[in-house]
Amino acid sequence: MSFDDEWNRLVSAAAQRRSTQTRLNQLDGGEGGGGAPQGDLSVDQKDLAAIGDEAFKLRGRLVKDGDHARASSYSAAAALRKDFEIGGALDHVTTRWKEQLRTLTDACAHISNHLEYTDRAHSNDEHYISGVFNSLSQLDEGFDERTQR
Repeated sequence: MSFDDEWNRLVSAAAQRRSTQTRLNQLDGGEGGGGAPQGDLSVDQKDLAAIGDEAFKLRGRLVKDGDHARASSYSAAAALRKDFEIGGALDHVTTRWKEQLRTLTDACAHISNHLEYTDRAHSNDEHYISGVFNSLSQLDEGFDERTQR
């Protein structure tokens, strides 16, 4: 078989495979993805509190352990900068590490605070809704007493 024949055969085979691969992200005719039914996502307060607690713990560990080498890295960078170009690079890496660590700890704090707020807000909503339903049931009892007279 010549190179041209082999090449044409491979191009044709690839074109056939490609036409079937392009259908991967299409919806089926009716139900969509065909996975789990709609509306089955749920979360409870215990889940939110656990995630917020883990984010708080992670932030604490990052603050404590993420900055161990900063002082020695800066002093090594200063010492190396006098004689080697790598000193400036080490200084740059140390500065970027500090910036990224601060960004990460801020993100963990944001997650923790947001989930704590969400937990409190939902608890307050539950309390309010419970109060509304209790007052409605008392109101219903009052109507029932009136109609039974």
